[in-house]
Amino acid sequence: MRYKRTLLAIVLSTFFTFNVLNALNASAQVWELGAQAGGAGYMGDLNPTQPLKISGISFGGFAKINFDPNWALSLNYNFGKIKADDAKSSNEGFRTRNLSFSNNLHEISLMVDFNFFDYFAGGGFSKFSPYLFTGIGGVIFNPTAIYQGKKYDLADYQTEGEAYKTYALSIPFGLGVKYRVGERWSVMSNIGYRNAYTRYLDDVSGNYPDPSKLSNDAPIRQMQQILSDRSGEITGNYIGVPNTQRGDFRKRDTYMFVGIGITYTFVSQKCF
Repeated sequence: MRYKRTLLAIVLSTFFTFNVLNALNASAQVWELGAQAGGAGYMGDLNPTQPLKISGISFGGFAKINFDPNWALSLNYNFGKIKADDAKSSNEGFRTRNLSFSNNLHEISLMVDFNFFDYFAGGGFSKFSPYLFTGIGGVIFNPTAIYQGKKYDLADYQTEGEAYKTYALSIPFGLGVKYRVGERWSVMSNIGYRNAYTRYLDDVSGNYPDPSKLSNDAPIRQMQQILSDRSGEITGNYIGVPNTQRGDFRKRDTYMFVGIGITYTFVSQKCF
């Protein structure tokens, strides 16, 4: 399956390059600046079944160039806060596992919009249009957990005995609707998912750690053991047998932004 994901990223990158080159040759004249806010969610080891569950806020902004009434390219920044807590799960097994995390996501992306109708905020024949978007980006993240009132950066403690990077490639895709409320102003609403090329947005992936992979420093080793297995705080009996299943072994975590926003369009005299 991994080669299919790599192929998807290559196809999308080629698609973007093709459209950018064509657009630049067309000397597009319409620029937009926009901002939006809403909610963020995630799917992974602590939330495997609820794709529309919102766990925190999101906000962001973008600069967009409109090549014609149907195609546009934007540079985007989005912030999102995601979290999950086994103790609040309806699944008894998850409640026993008792893991939790919170994560602040910082995403930079390049995305292509396709408007279904002949639309742009500076004019056009339609006042509104549904649209699709996709692209390529990167996300910086840092999962944390609270233990006895103190916040811990989970990546620093290698809770499964393995180090991982706190940044990853992401592939955004989604849909929305735009509506022109004035000659230069537009409002929009959208929902977008991101396939993140990491398993560790929630710090959970595979097995409970092998003791041989833990730190030789006694205080750090103790915290690694505590943060990797929180089950004893609920039951009094720890379930984290080394090398047994801790997560669901999914290859990638997914996160989501949903929101509403507003844009302002700069239209030149040479506008299409």
